[in-house]
Amino acid sequence: MQMLNVENINVYYGQIHAVKDVSFEVNEGEIVCLIGSNGAGKSTVLKTVSGLLRSRTGCISFMGRDISKTEAFRLVSAGLAHVPEGRRIFLQMTVEENLQMGGYTAGKETDARIRDVYERFPRLKERRNQIGGTLSGGEQQMLAIGRALISAPKLLMLDEPSMGLAPILVSQIFEIIKELHAAGTTILLVEQNAEMALKIADRAYVLESGRIALSGSGADLARSDAIKKAYLGG
Repeated sequence: MQMLNVENINVYYGQIHAVKDVSFEVNEGEIVCLIGSNGAGKSTVLKTVSGLLRSRTGCISFMGRDISKTEAFRLVSAGLAHVPEGRRIFLQMTVEENLQMGGYTAGKETDARIRDVYERFPRLKERRNQIGGTLSGGEQQMLAIGRALISAPKLLMLDEPSMGLAPILVSQIFEIIKELHAAGTTILLVEQNAEMALKIADRAYVLESGRIALSGSGADLARSDAIKKAYLGG
């Protein structure tokens, strides 16, 4: 089943044409990855899907419904969660308060879902009363993902989850992504770490200068000479 369908979107920042005629799809149960260099338009695509930016053209459908003009907060209720680049946790709030903020659509389910997050991330449970801004980078990323999970998303969009993390923490974050996928969450992943991303992706799209330059299975793109040269140091 097709979960997300993006058709012919064009997004501008003032006069700058950041995303150009981009189309792609995410099927239920997949990990789909968008890779590309800085400034390629990856984060802009996610922000447009999640309602933070608007496309001048085309259509975005989620679970068969046109969401091109739907407000971002309504998309969370519909089952779409976006973990932004830079984590964007509430730095002055405790871990638990951050998780509670993720529960504004969950109602009575919030406490049970927080317990589930603590089960998945024991380190967050240990630090439940700690101020978010005092956590390490890896812990902040876990908290950002945990906060998104409180809304029980059907589609989880992750923007550069490994950015700025030590290699051992990058591996941990990718293990978490694989575990979430195995538990039934469909994932759209934006990553500069192309090698790690392509290893776990069912399918991937390569963005260059706002356009999709290549697409294919994660395994096929990982073997591509062009991808190796541009992104994998081959």
